[in-house]
Amino acid sequence: MYIDRAKALLVEIAPMSFDVERGRLRFFAKTIGLTDPIYFNVEAARRAGHRDLPVPPTFLGHSLELELPDPLGWLKAVGGDLTKTTHAEQAFVYHAMAYAGDRLVLHRRIVDAYTKKNGTLEFVVKQTDVKRGQETLAEILSVIALRHPEAKT
Repeated sequence: MYIDRAKALLVEIAPMSFDVERGRLRFFAKTIGLTDPIYFNVEAARRAGHRDLPVPPTFLGHSLELELPDPLGWLKAVGGDLTKTTHAEQAFVYHAMAYAGDRLVLHRRIVDAYTKKNGTLEFVVKQTDVKRGQETLAEILSVIALRHPEAKT
């Protein structure tokens, strides 16, 4: 079943808020192989001009949403078959730095849905605006691909 683009663009996805914790940032930085002390040591971060540990690149991406009880519930809500999905693409645009101690809110919405290869592949594009208060810190585009092997190429 294909996703109705017009309906998908109207779907409301609940915002997700969270507090950025130092321990969580250190764990993420270690996991992705960062070695710069600004990601582990508050004093080193302050000496480098940061007010606290900075949020490492890509931390604001899927890692937070995957902690939700139903991380792809938004895709299921528009008729996406979760057994036929794969992560296709992700892009980040940063406007300002986030730090340990910040309370951030992820505002998520579907911004596009389209097919390729005569309908054998369908793509759903979700944009997430990461905000601290009214300030937008980052915009994240995530593209999920759905396979439709029954379609004829």
